[in-house]
Amino acid sequence: MLLGMTDSPMREPTFLVLTALAETPQHGYAVIEDVLRISDGRVRLRAGTLYAVLDRLRADGLIEVDREEVVQSRLRRYYRLTALGAARLADEVARLRRNADAANRRLRRAGLLPQGGTA
Repeated sequence: MLLGMTDSPMREPTFLVLTALAETPQHGYAVIEDVLRISDGRVRLRAGTLYAVLDRLRADGLIEVDREEVVQSRLRRYYRLTALGAARLADEVARLRRNADAANRRLRRAGLLPQGGTA
């Protein structure tokens, strides 16, 4: 657990945006498309939602601007995960895994999952 970070759940859009930026810097539209892929089509971020999340993550030091370029007379800003953002994402993955493991153990003990199966 990171010093100063809470164990409070991360909102799903935040989790998915950080996950999208974990591999490579991306611009806003690419993040929207990647979140759609990561979530198997469940989460379709609107531009306003995305940029609110990006602004908050920048203010919190979890992401930063990687570079900017002009494409067809429009500014395209690329974002990347910071070390703090990667650590916070890893903490959230661990928290989710602990919760999922606890639920799977209880379902298995109750006979609601086959041995070795997971929900």
